[in-house]
This record gives sequence, C-alpha cells and structure tokens, in this order.
Amino acid sequence: MKTFSTIVILSQFVITSFLVNASVTAQPEYSPLTKDLPTGRQDTAYSFDNVPIVYQKAGDGKQVLVFVHGWSCDKSYWENQLEYFGKDYTVIAIDLAGHGESGMNRKEWTIGNYGKDVKAVVEKENLDDVILIGHSMGGAVVLSAAQQLGDKVKVLIGIDTFHDIEQKYTDEQINEFYSPFEKDFKGTTKEFVKGMFPENADSNLVVMISSDMSSAPPEIALASFKDLFKFDEAKNFDESNIPVRFLNGNDYPTNVESAKKHIKDFDVKIMKDVGHFLMIERPVEFNKLLAETIEELDN
Repeated sequence: MKTFSTIVILSQFVITSFLVNASVTAQPEYSPLTKDLPTGRQDTAYSFDNVPIVYQKAGDGKQVLVFVHGWSCDKSYWENQLEYFGKDYTVIAIDLAGHGESGMNRKEWTIGNYGKDVKAVVEKENLDDVILIGHSMGGAVVLSAAQQLGDKVKVLIGIDTFHDIEQKYTDEQINEFYSPFEKDFKGTTKEFVKGMFPENADSNLVVMISSDMSSAPPEIALASFKDLFKFDEAKNFDESNIPVRFLNGNDYPTNVESAKKHIKDFDVKIMKDVGHFLMIERPVEFNKLLAETIEELDN
C-alpha cells in the first residue's frame, strides 16, 4: 500500500501485481494471533468526534512506544511486540476508529482523523517524547499524528511503508485498483492479502490474515483506501522536522534517495525474504531490528 507498502503497499503493490495468489508452504516461526491480547491492560480514550478508541498498554518503562496497525487490521497484529518490548518500555497498541474494538460512529474515514485517534490516546495518557510506530497505512497515520502532536513525538518509525514517498498515481490507475474492491470486497481483499506473502509463507498464517482483513467493514475500508491515495507523503514529510526511521521488507524496494530529499533525519533497515507482515512472519528478527533502531536513537 502506498502506505500497505504505503496500504498504498496497496497501491504500489496491487496496481503492478494485482490479485497474485501466493503458493504457500509450511515454514512456521510466527505466533498465531490470539485476538485477545492477554498481555497488559486495556483502556479507552475518546477521539475528537467522541468515538471510543480502545488501546492495550503493557510495561512501565520511561520511554513510550505507540504501535499503530495498518488497513483493515487491529492492535492484535502487535501481539509479538507487546510482551517483548513491554520488558523495557511502556508499550501501547491502538485500535483505530472502525477497527478492532474501537467505535464505528464516524462520518469521515480519513488519515487525518485516524491521526486524531492516536493523538487522543497520547493526550489521555499524558505522554511526552513518544516513539510512534506505524505499519503500512499506519505509517501515514502516525505521520499525521506526529504533526498534530508536535514536540510530544521523539521519532516516527514506519514498518513496511513509505517505499517511494514521491510516487503519484493517475485517476485511471486508482480506479483500476479500486473498482474490484467495490464489486467484491471480501473476495478481492482475500486474494489481495494473499499476494502480500512470499511463496514460502506459512499457509495457516496466510489464511488467518487474509480471512481476518477481508472481514473488515467494507464501507470503512473503502473510504480509508480513497483517502490514503490522496495522502501526499512527500509534502507531509517536508513539513515535519521529526526524525524518521524505516524498517521495511525487500519485496517492495525502498527509494532511499527520495526519502532523503524530504526527511531531514532519516535511516532505514531492510528485512530480506519476508512479506508485508514483518512483525508477525518473523517476530524474533523483527523485534531485534526494531530494538536496535530504537537504541540507536539514543547513541
């Protein structure tokens, strides 16, 4: 999505290789999503439009990490990070409005409004110097949230997102990508998500995530798609002074030169031979690289 690898991997991925069925074989390393997040404690903040935003909190470290999921996902996609990082940090995983356990009583499903959901949680917890971590569409969301939160944010970390922040799409390309989802949201989403995995991905994981994401409310998912395509990543980075780090897979090449043009303080780490859901597919390696990224910020 531009932010699914940006979900706009969605655009980037789908327009070029749409509805590719991954051939999957067993190669287990992931931990299946339990969806109940037994680690930590749950709380609720209220966004600008009074929509309840549910979040999970673990650990009690001085440094706070706020994790934001991608398109049609939820906070459970960070299960493997809550326990690991909760040992040394305070960790918060958010359900954006219309996702997971958060409220659905919203009229406009935009990146800016999702950013306000993150802002609501940070302000309720009275946090400063936070690290915002966003996967896929969550990258655009945390960028928007960072601009709204100002000096409360220490750094922004994008996970398999922002692969080419200068890339633009014509109306024809967007319509070509978007129309199959309008006609058959569940079927198209299921096949689309399968194509985000490498050929050697664990078949159970592929089925689990493709089934989960294709069960999202279509009206919310489609509206979010449309606004994500409008989100000007380069312009938003130009307007921000916050340090930015990427932790991306190599299936969708990261345009490092483009990023350096628009991001004043930038670095990137690449995981090889992994699909879009880095933190679930190979959590041990992912957690190690993310921990290194965070530790380097203080050196």
